[in-house]
Amino acid sequence: MTDLKWLNPPEHVTQDGDVIRVTTGDKTDFWRGTFYGFFRDSGHFLHQRVEGDFTAEVTVSGDYRALYDQAGLMIRLSESHWIKAGIERTDGKNYFSVVVTNTMSDWSLVEVPGDPTDIRIRLTRHAEAIRVQYSPVEATFVPVRLAYFPPTTAVDVGMMCCSPQRSGFEATFKDFRVKEAISRDLHA
Repeated sequence: MTDLKWLNPPEHVTQDGDVIRVTTGDKTDFWRGTFYGFFRDSGHFLHQRVEGDFTAEVTVSGDYRALYDQAGLMIRLSESHWIKAGIERTDGKNYFSVVVTNTMSDWSLVEVPGDPTDIRIRLTRHAEAIRVQYSPVEATFVPVRLAYFPPTTAVDVGMMCCSPQRSGFEATFKDFRVKEAISRDLHA
């Protein structure tokens, strides 16, 4: 975890081994234009540079209370090309949320059954495709999205959290790792 760098460092962060705890700043977010009309690039992103295909994973938990509190993984090429995926609070429930931004943002949601405390998130890059999956810890990964992402030699990948409506959202990240890309076989 020594190679990690912050985009928009939070005021409060602690690390204990492979566990990172973050408290978000006020009205932090990543979003570009669509529907809401605003452009924000103020969310917290702890990342490393990765070349080629890869699989990134992390387990997230958080004190999701306010609308749009969120924590998860992000892959980023630039301010206008990125994908974030994780748990997000919407309409009083926690959803698995994916935002794909290729100049403008889009947003998709899948309700997470029950009230999970820890969710494992996986992003896999296969050339121009990003596969998004999640899993309650110790369960099978659920496929959520296969999205286009501009093919480049290297991208930044890492942990992301935001709180667009407030400050003080507490997110915990465990066991972040980047490894060789999993198989391209989508249907096991």
